[in-house]
Amino acid sequence: MTALRKPYRSRWEYAGWAAAVSFSALLLLSVVTNPNFHWEIVGEYLTAAIIIEGVWMTLVLTAVSIVFGVLFGAILAVMLRSPSSILSRLALSYVWFFRGTPLLVQLIFWFNLAALYPTIGFPGFEINATHLITPFFAAAIGLTTNEAAYMAEIIRGGFESINRGQTEAASSLGLRPRHVTFRILLPQAMKVIVPVIGNQTIAMLKNSSLVSVLGVSELLHSAEIIYGTNYQTIPLLIVASIWYLAMSTVLSVAQHAVEKVYGRSTNRIATVAQVSNGA
Repeated sequence: MTALRKPYRSRWEYAGWAAAVSFSALLLLSVVTNPNFHWEIVGEYLTAAIIIEGVWMTLVLTAVSIVFGVLFGAILAVMLRSPSSILSRLALSYVWFFRGTPLLVQLIFWFNLAALYPTIGFPGFEINATHLITPFFAAAIGLTTNEAAYMAEIIRGGFESINRGQTEAASSLGLRPRHVTFRILLPQAMKVIVPVIGNQTIAMLKNSSLVSVLGVSELLHSAEIIYGTNYQTIPLLIVASIWYLAMSTVLSVAQHAVEKVYGRSTNRIATVAQVSNGA
């Protein structure tokens, strides 16, 4: 058995690496030693109580929006694949509208919903929209409804990536449609869906900063409150960026771990499906 040969690297590749490392080191040194960044202020506010509260609010908004966005998006995905033209067109219209308009505009509309509909409900059971549409509620609804439109296309694409022959093979074995969906199709579709949902979660984490315009005390808004009083804008934005990077990194590690789990389970399911087709 021949030993694996190491890939050949030219002197130009080594020179390129040396130049890249040198430039990165000089840039890092410039940032660290530049007094205008005020790193002492960054360190002072990095774990401030108001910043930590903003971090938790950001995580809550992200979790709520992703969980309900996936659930609502799954319903929309089923509607998109429905043989009923009414259901499919309704879902298509929803996706078209919420993907085609800016998220910031949608958030502002939700926040000002009371100006359009002062009361919500029906005669005998009406709710004052001003009391119902709080900044947090408007932010959660706006992020969720927008995310559901993207999740619908992601989930639909995951189902369509599976070979139809597997569905036919499972049906020939006597499995009911719901069993085919949840035991055969969904586990395999998750290999396609999970990485994209992971990316969407990280994107949602950053998009949650848009709700600062509604006055929700998430991470960016907390930083804005502080630099609105001490006028240290850059250091406080660095504090917010450090926290966003830390949370995104943790989510990325979790995403890769989940991808490995679904990758192993999908290989087992595919093997069973091939044996069934061969039989």
